[in-house]
Amino acid sequence: MNIVLIGATGYVGRALLQEALQRGHRVTAVARDTSSLQAHDGLTAKPASIDGEATASATVAELSRGHDAVIASYNAGGWKNPNVGRDTVAGYTRIVEGLKQAGVPRLLVVGGAGSLEIAPGQQVLDQPGFPAEYRDGAEAMRTVLNTLREEKSLDWSFLSPAAHLVPGERSGRYRVGGDQLLVDDKGESSISVQDYAVALIDELEQPAHSRKRFTVAY
Repeated sequence: MNIVLIGATGYVGRALLQEALQRGHRVTAVARDTSSLQAHDGLTAKPASIDGEATASATVAELSRGHDAVIASYNAGGWKNPNVGRDTVAGYTRIVEGLKQAGVPRLLVVGGAGSLEIAPGQQVLDQPGFPAEYRDGAEAMRTVLNTLREEKSLDWSFLSPAAHLVPGERSGRYRVGGDQLLVDDKGESSISVQDYAVALIDELEQPAHSRKRFTVAY
């Protein structure tokens, strides 16, 4: 497939890029700075930013036109950005608008775990002790998810990781859930970033969660 990967140099983006290229997909990798990306036959690097840019929707449209899907692993300047919440929501609004302009029907979003439920009506984000430094970003991704749920024209999927998305190895195994946080028999919730990438590229190749959020964990 011909795909666009927004945020290709980030923590999750690099794992997604590697997984997609290993499977033979052609990837247009978008990031503010693409100089760290190694050359690959299936890779086209496109340095670009959608942070606070009035023309960002047009940029996304130009980059994605003619592609089969866009994977968005967008990070609005990092967790330390004091406006990360506002900027993240604005960035995803531009991405959605750009896809519509380009006529690209499919969007896969690297979501967060904060909006997963630990009990009916009780989300991880709203529990006591949720790390304050991640709150704005987590609330923003919850807003992005709720906005997508009202989206009628795009075929979107939103993949929330386990509570702990950690460096590790690619095992190719994972469990799939819906809106509830997945935990193992020890009460732990984790997945490697490599297996998260496997799950998202699996969804790209064999769609099973059209206009839905899903989650993966061990």
